[in-house]
Amino acid sequence: MTKQQANWSPYDNNGGTCVAIAGADYCVIAADTRMSTGYSILTRDYSKICKLADKCVMASSGFQADVKALQKVLSARHLIYQHQHNKQMSCPAMGQLLSNTLYYKRFFPYYSFNVLGGLDNEGKGCVYTYDAVGSYERVGYSSQGSGATLITPFLDNQLKSPSPLLLPAKDAVTPLSETEAIDLVKTCFASATERDIYTGDKLEIVVLNADGIRREYMELRKD
Repeated sequence: MTKQQANWSPYDNNGGTCVAIAGADYCVIAADTRMSTGYSILTRDYSKICKLADKCVMASSGFQADVKALQKVLSARHLIYQHQHNKQMSCPAMGQLLSNTLYYKRFFPYYSFNVLGGLDNEGKGCVYTYDAVGSYERVGYSSQGSGATLITPFLDNQLKSPSPLLLPAKDAVTPLSETEAIDLVKTCFASATERDIYTGDKLEIVVLNADGIRREYMELRKD
């Protein structure tokens, strides 16, 4: 009889997909609400989107326990910043803070794949996309999580960003209107849900613009 090795991992992958799109004066951040482990669904109604500041929202997939720990750290750091500077952190500043926080834990990383969306100091939409150890980039759109391999090529086809090597540098924001961007996100998730077993149940969409933050929901497949 072959001896079986008992394996234990400090990490799990709870699946789920996040998408963010930046526009000229808005930002759309969306994620599904399914949380799974293996072939089991733990809950069908878990929000992956966290408001970090008035003009800054983070969506995270991966290991939700690590995501929760990361959100607590960012929330505490933001509170200290508010006491010291008497103002809320801007989205680019929060983007750098998130990168530093992830990089600080690079030898035992937060197993979370984040996309940060919001409005910059000029009121333009901005999206920052991350890996688990803090490498980040400002982009016009991004997708993270179990459905990212299905959604990213579709977004590339619809919204292809200009190459960062072009001179003079082109703006990363997408040319769509807010309504078009929301419709595109809905289409993305409807398609991804058909093929990815870890994406489904319900879609939560957060829209940031000059008027503030609003949420929309759309039902997805539940199988």
